[in-house]
Amino acid sequence: MNTPNIPTPLELPSTTVKPEWIDFNGHMNVAYYLLAFDQASETLDAFMGLSPEYRAQTKNGTFAGNINIAYRQEVKEGDPLRMTGQVIACDEKRVHYWLEMFHGTEGYLAATAEYMILHIDMSVRRVAPMAPDLVDWIRQVRDAHAVLGTPEGLGKVMKVPA
Repeated sequence: MNTPNIPTPLELPSTTVKPEWIDFNGHMNVAYYLLAFDQASETLDAFMGLSPEYRAQTKNGTFAGNINIAYRQEVKEGDPLRMTGQVIACDEKRVHYWLEMFHGTEGYLAATAEYMILHIDMSVRRVAPMAPDLVDWIRQVRDAHAVLGTPEGLGKVMKVPA
């Protein structure tokens, strides 16, 4: 089987912190981290085969089941953002992936987002299995991304230490 070159990690569209994304602390508001991650995740979804065309042709889509964002270092108005994506795991109904947001010129890790997306039959709006060939492709992406190792903070539980 001829496997295409799978970028590890997948580079996602970059963006710039917009003035309307700034909060009273003078840095990017938490809501806009989710917006930036969500917009970048569309490219990862399309790479995995879960594109708008897939949705139109199959009447299937995806819903976010869970998203966890960790804020590492602030970004401010006008800062360029570079985003990457890594598929962690998948089965017939779910895909678990990890996104990282870096300052585009200074290179520091600004935030991470851990996603669990669910494959949905839109006719009944319920979780449903993906076609086997789609699952096989996503597993190939997962396997290629495995060389990146387990991201620091993956599956982190939030708690106040005793």
